[in-house]
Amino acid sequence: MPATHINIGEPWMWGAFIVFVLAMLALDLFVFGGRKAHRVSVREALSWVIAWCLLALSFAALLWWYLNGTFGADIARQKTLEFLTGYLIEQSLSIDNMFIFVMIFTYFAVPPELQRRVLLYGVLGAIVMRAAMIFAGVWLVSQFAWLLYAFGVFLIITGVKMLVFAEHQPDLDNNPLLRWVRGHLRITSGFHGERFFIVQNGVRWATPMFLVLVLIEASDLMFAVDSIPAIFAVTTDPFIIFTSNIFAIMGLRALYFLLADMAERFHLLKYGLAIVLVFIGSKMVLMPWLHMPVEWSLAVVGGVILGSVLLSLLISRKENRANLL
Repeated sequence: MPATHINIGEPWMWGAFIVFVLAMLALDLFVFGGRKAHRVSVREALSWVIAWCLLALSFAALLWWYLNGTFGADIARQKTLEFLTGYLIEQSLSIDNMFIFVMIFTYFAVPPELQRRVLLYGVLGAIVMRAAMIFAGVWLVSQFAWLLYAFGVFLIITGVKMLVFAEHQPDLDNNPLLRWVRGHLRITSGFHGERFFIVQNGVRWATPMFLVLVLIEASDLMFAVDSIPAIFAVTTDPFIIFTSNIFAIMGLRALYFLLADMAERFHLLKYGLAIVLVFIGSKMVLMPWLHMPVEWSLAVVGGVILGSVLLSLLISRKENRANLL
């Protein structure tokens, strides 16, 4: 059986990984101050970004070590590359979600010290939604193989739309979900710390922070709809898909705090992400006629993302110099 068709996830592996995720969330909440409102510094955010990248790489190394001794070198190499490619794809696409977070927090004028907790709830919601969509997607693909081609077409269309509307800013004033919530709940005029609801004179009120949470969760759902099909171009192994997604999600919050103030400097990144989606979608559509090794996909995705970041920084530097003259 080809390595790409082997599912490696044993029950103990699933259990160990879930325990690891719960332990990290508990550490965040009860040890590293996740329940206390504070402004996340660049140093703290950078430390967490590095920590999550190292954890993902360590997981890849452990995965290779286990599979090399259990299934052999070929499968160990294939599955490790699938994990790394899936992680890079999901981490890259999650950056687009970061731009949405910036827009939501700016629209509601959320103070920096109040942003950490709502993003933690966003991570928890994203994990639940992602798990449900992954298992549903794996089951559907196993029953209807042609869905892979449908996913490919969907990604191509999404990538093209992203290219066309890269500079378009959503109008939150006319957002249907936001208007519905405002029409059905009593909303306070200001924030009450990190609280989502308060009781005044025996009446329950929602705070603007609850509206922020609703939009964060909605953006996580839309992000999952775009990103889950993308990883099926790399693998259909549910354990690889789940672990690579979760590592990307767990690192998203720290990445936001690291790059939020510099979002405008990465203005070409959306074009790079759009190209990645078109590339992945085309790869899925052409699978019967064109087989691309996983390491090639890893190189293309990494090259496009790195190139768009470097080009963004180069253009921003030139514009800053021109403004100083």
